[in-house]
Amino acid sequence: MTRSVIELIPTAEDSRIARHAAAAIALTLVEAVIPLPLPGVKPGLANIVTLIVLTRWGWREAVWVALLRVFAANLLLGQFLAPGFFLGLAGALASLGMLGAAQYLPSRWFGPVSHSILAAFAHIGAQLLVARWWLVPHDGVFYLAPVFAGAAVVFGLVNGLVAAALLRELRQQEAGEGEMRGKPALPTD
Repeated sequence: MTRSVIELIPTAEDSRIARHAAAAIALTLVEAVIPLPLPGVKPGLANIVTLIVLTRWGWREAVWVALLRVFAANLLLGQFLAPGFFLGLAGALASLGMLGAAQYLPSRWFGPVSHSILAAFAHIGAQLLVARWWLVPHDGVFYLAPVFAGAAVVFGLVNGLVAAALLRELRQQEAGEGEMRGKPALPTD
């Protein structure tokens, strides 16, 4: 009897997605211990990682990172298949859809900050719709929309600014490394 061996060899892309998903999961876990002013109002720190991945490696990798974060963080926090999981998943799917559409907007006027704000609005909109449809079958839930919209603007703006600053820093580092590689080695005596 011969044994069949299946060997999975991770690609560089797999490793990169895993690293970014781990960073996003860590930020989600940190966020879980931050006291919230209102239930459901979170800064969305992991979205910074998603924005960076979207800008540098594209929408497909951003989807992998965001969905791995949602599933793994909820498993680690003991909230998998709880209402918060479904609210977070709906928000993540809506914001990923918005980011997928927003990446085709002219980059001259739209970048990480505007993408972050658009994604934050999509996220909270989807969560309100799921809450209305499933958890609070009353239109009164929409009275919270202005509060959540304000939070989407503030947190979307802050996360977008942080992502833009980190992307600028990464570009500067890469430019510096490229210059270092292009320079001749210093003579040694």
